[in-house]
Amino acid sequence: MDRLKKAGIRAESRAKLLLTAAEAYPALEAAFLDSRHEIHGSFRVFDLNTKLRSSRGREVGQTWFDMIVHVLRRGVEIRMDLCDFDPCARPELHRMTWSSMRMFAAARELAGPRAKLRVRALMHPAQAGIVPRLAFSPMVWRKLGNHVRWLNEMPRTERLAALRDMPGLARHLQQSDDGTLSRRPGALPELWPATHHQKLAVFDHKRLYIGGLDLDDRRYDTPDHARKGEQTWHDVQLMMTGPVVKEAKAHLEGFHESCAGADKAQPPRRLLRTLSQRRSRNLFHIAPKTYRTEIESAHEMLISRAQQLIYLETQYFRSRNLARHLAKAARANPRLGLILILPAAPEDLAFADKPGLDVRYGEALQARAIETLMEGFGSRLFVGCPATPREPSSHDDGVMRSKGAPLVYVHAKVSIFDDEAALITSANLNGRSLRWDSEAGVYLRRNDGIEAMRHRVMRHWLPAEPEEAFFDPTRAVSAWAELARMNAAQPVEDRRGFLLPYNLQAARRAGRRLPFIPEEMV
Repeated sequence: MDRLKKAGIRAESRAKLLLTAAEAYPALEAAFLDSRHEIHGSFRVFDLNTKLRSSRGREVGQTWFDMIVHVLRRGVEIRMDLCDFDPCARPELHRMTWSSMRMFAAARELAGPRAKLRVRALMHPAQAGIVPRLAFSPMVWRKLGNHVRWLNEMPRTERLAALRDMPGLARHLQQSDDGTLSRRPGALPELWPATHHQKLAVFDHKRLYIGGLDLDDRRYDTPDHARKGEQTWHDVQLMMTGPVVKEAKAHLEGFHESCAGADKAQPPRRLLRTLSQRRSRNLFHIAPKTYRTEIESAHEMLISRAQQLIYLETQYFRSRNLARHLAKAARANPRLGLILILPAAPEDLAFADKPGLDVRYGEALQARAIETLMEGFGSRLFVGCPATPREPSSHDDGVMRSKGAPLVYVHAKVSIFDDEAALITSANLNGRSLRWDSEAGVYLRRNDGIEAMRHRVMRHWLPAEPEEAFFDPTRAVSAWAELARMNAAQPVEDRRGFLLPYNLQAARRAGRRLPFIPEEMV
C-alpha cells in the first residue's frame, strides 16, 4: 500500500465505515434497492415499522414494511433470520420478534404469490440443564406470575393480541372461561441462556453489511446526537466487498446448525465469530458448550502485538480475561496506551427506575475490569464516556453520571490497534459476547484504511478542528484525559466536544457481586 501511494496510486478501501444509523440506514436501504437476486441477513432486531430515511427509500414507501414488499415484488429472494428470546426471561423481546415475523408474513402476502421470502425466528439451541432449571425455578415462577398479572390487566382483545405474538409464553399459561390467564401447573419452563446477537446481511454474494447496529427507530441517531439522552444511540457499521463476503455467506448458511451441534463453521480468515453449542448431555450446566471464540482470540492476539495505542469503543467492558491481557501488555510495553470509550451507564440503569440484579452484577464486573486496567496502565489509560454539551430538557432522563448533560449511549463495538489492525463486530467486550452469544465481525488490516477509520471515530467525540495531539499515538491518551477533566470542571454549555471521565466510583456503588453466577450471564 505504501508503494502504491508513493507511485501516486490510491487503492480504494473495500470497507466503508458508517457512523451512526444516520449513515448506516440509508446505506442499508440502498443495498436492498440495488439487489437483483438474493438478500440473506441475520439480526437481533429487524422492525418493519422502522421509517425509511433516504430519498431513494421514501420513493417506495414510508417504512421498511414497504421496502420488503417492493423488493419481493421485484423478484429478489429474501432470507432473514431473527433472534428469538427466552419467553419467560425476556417476554418483551420475544413479543417483538414474533411481531416482526407476523409483519414479514403480511409483506409476503401483499407482494404476491411469486414472492420469495424465508424468515425464521431462531432461539439459540443451548438450554440450561435440569439442575440449574430447578435452582432458578422460584425466580422463573415469580416472573411468570408477574407476566400473568400484566396480561390480565389488559382488555381482553389486547390480551389476545399480545399472546398471539408471544407463542413461547402462551404455552406456559392457561385461560379460564372468563378469559383471564393463570400459570399452567406442573410445567418447568426451559432456560435459554444464549442468543443470536449478530447483525449482518449479504447482498447478491457481493456486498456485506456488518457491525453492531440492528434496525428500529430507537437505534436511529445522528453523529451530533442532538436529542434526549434516552434517545441517543452511537453505533458503527461497515459496508464491505471482497473475499470476506463469501465467508459471511457461508456463516449465514450454517451458524444455527453449528450452534445445534453440527461442526459446520469453517476456519476464520477475515470473518470472526463467537459461536457456542448445545450440550448433548446436560444435567448441571447453565452455560452452553464453547465452540468458536474467534473474536476473543483476535483481541488477545492484537493486544499482544500493539506497540503504541489501543482504541476501544464498547457498550460493556466486563471481560476479566481481556482486562488481564491488556494489563499484561501494558506492563510488558511501557509505551503502550489505551483509550476506552463506554456509555456513562448501562441502558437498564440509566433509564430504568430500579435496575435488576443482572445490571448490578454487570457493573461490579466492569468496575473490577477497569481496576485491572488501571493497575497495568497507570497514567497511560483514559476511560471516557460521552455526553452532549448542552443543558438537558426537563424531561431528559439520560443525565446519570454525565455531569448534568444528556449522555450519549455508546453501542459501538470497535477495537483499533495502532494503525495496523481493527476489529468491528457485533460483540461487546463481556463474557456473554465473547463466549456464549452468536456474534460476527471482521478483521481489518492496514490496507483497509484503518488510519482514516481511526481518525474518523476519534474525531467524532472531539471539538471542532482538534489538535494533532488528540490523534498522535504517543500523546492521545494524555490529550483526551486532559480534555475530559476540563469538560467535567466546566458548565455544560462551555464544554468542548463530548468527552467526560468515566465515573468508576458510581459503577462501584451500583455494582453487586453475585457468587456462583457465571460472568458470561451478563
